[in-house]
Amino acid sequence: MSAAVWIALTSLLAWLWLLLGQGFFWRTDVRLPPGRDPRVWPPVCVVVPARDEAEVLPRSLPSLLAQEYPGRAEVFLVDDGSSDGTGELAAELSRRHGGLPLTVTSPGEPPAGWTGKLWAVRHGIALARTRGPAFLLLTDADIAHAPDSLRSLVAAAEGGGYDMVSQMARLRVESLWERFVVPAFVYFFAQLYPFRWIAVRGGRTAAAAGGCVLLRAETAERARVPDAIRQAVIDDVALARAVKGGGGHIWLGLADRVDSVRPYPRLHDLWHMVARSAYAQLRHNPLLLLGTVLGLALVYLVPPAAFLAGLAAGAWSAAVAGGLAWLVMAATFVPMLRYYRLRGWLAPLLPFTAFLYLLMTVDSAVRHYRGRGAAWKGRTYARPDAALEES
Repeated sequence: MSAAVWIALTSLLAWLWLLLGQGFFWRTDVRLPPGRDPRVWPPVCVVVPARDEAEVLPRSLPSLLAQEYPGRAEVFLVDDGSSDGTGELAAELSRRHGGLPLTVTSPGEPPAGWTGKLWAVRHGIALARTRGPAFLLLTDADIAHAPDSLRSLVAAAEGGGYDMVSQMARLRVESLWERFVVPAFVYFFAQLYPFRWIAVRGGRTAAAAGGCVLLRAETAERARVPDAIRQAVIDDVALARAVKGGGGHIWLGLADRVDSVRPYPRLHDLWHMVARSAYAQLRHNPLLLLGTVLGLALVYLVPPAAFLAGLAAGAWSAAVAGGLAWLVMAATFVPMLRYYRLRGWLAPLLPFTAFLYLLMTVDSAVRHYRGRGAAWKGRTYARPDAALEES
């Protein structure tokens, strides 16, 4: 057989293994587990780090203030050096909507060795601890919660004995580029961190979705969170590793009624979201970058190339192997498209989106070596995750 046929067959075998051997990552039925109402609802403090979030805050903060929680709960919004009046707007929204008590505070600029978000989280957790909470809800400023979100999270944690429960918020898919890129983002994340493996006690797979994390206060203290992950750009995965590494039982799944309201209308916006941290995910390792590029090409680009080139050249073995691999790939993507209420015809276009992610990952590495590092809202971290790697 020719080299092209062997490559196409290798890609097909890779997809058969992904279909059956990677924790059924493509299934979207991992949702918040059934909870158990505690006899006494434990006190909860909600910590919201926010930097220049005036655009999204009117659509997210009122949903937190309106939580229908039977126990004691309050919200701490930490204004991380905003220049758009985020803190003042939050206070005004609280006065206008009422609901849970809101404290707006600011920690000042982060010291060396800290990312801005985690410094804000540290400040918020320190304030929250003065209230003696049993749980901390860490949620981003662009996340809107259904009225029973906090209650459901606490009930799930209590019922399952979890130290951390995290939901991946449903991201916005209104613009054309959001429809192409966003479902694939969640699909690729689940492929890297299969949700079913995350919940296995003692397993190596650990991840969380930073937009919605319920964490036991004693677990956070035991895992030295956030100090132990103080310079992590990919803070949600680092948080999950710290908790699970300390013996914590964690859970991550897709959300039904927790939504991100942040818009990404242009490809540029989505590109920046991915490229700012993709190379940090690879631990700034050139060999891992090379392996990722080759892996993406083999798994996602070879199937359509082998199918179309095989048809054109009459190389039927390559065409059949490539076509079958492409078919399996598309079939595994359909459940995610359905979760996002999108049409199934987008599934065969996944190789195009994967190629975009390949370019974003390479661009992330280029930015790193040009000294721009991970940039976010006016801050640049030239050597992100260094403190995490050294600790």
